[in-house]
Amino acid sequence: MRILDKKTVWQGSFLRTLLITYEDHTGAQRTWEAVERVNCSGIVAVVPVTPRGEVLLIRQFRPVLNGFVVEFPAGLNDRGEPLVEVARRELIEETGFSSDRISFLAEGPLSSGLTTEVLSVFLAEDSVPAPPELRSLYPPDESEDIEVLQVPLTGACELLDGCAKDGNFVDLKAYGLIELAKRRVSR
Repeated sequence: MRILDKKTVWQGSFLRTLLITYEDHTGAQRTWEAVERVNCSGIVAVVPVTPRGEVLLIRQFRPVLNGFVVEFPAGLNDRGEPLVEVARRELIEETGFSSDRISFLAEGPLSSGLTTEVLSVFLAEDSVPAPPELRSLYPPDESEDIEVLQVPLTGACELLDGCAKDGNFVDLKAYGLIELAKRRVSR
């Protein structure tokens, strides 16, 4: 199995659609449609945990779904930064918290049948409110209206269930990332 050709079908300011021609396991040529980001060299998510063992999630309106989504802070590496720095920046921008203990947690594709995106996830232990001078360096994006949810790590999945019952979308990755964080934080 191998890629034979990759053509851009359409490109906008942030996304492009691709037509990928590949050879399958029988030697037959096939095509696949996919989406990839433009001017982006990685995507990060951050699982922030406070010194009291609380996890920070965010709730924000997502136009694509025409609804609110509960998820972890996340963002694009559109500035050519190391991914850990993107995680540090997004944590401050989206929650107002900062951490000096940010470490790699996991990495993998987001939707392997649709997009080329690979998500890198970081654990931000001992997350505390960022000082005003740091918050002024990393203000929230003006297009985002984010509500920060703070809940004990041990009750985070129940919070997600409640948010879903209240009509919010819940990013399914959050359930697994909570479990990974529990294992790492309890060490």
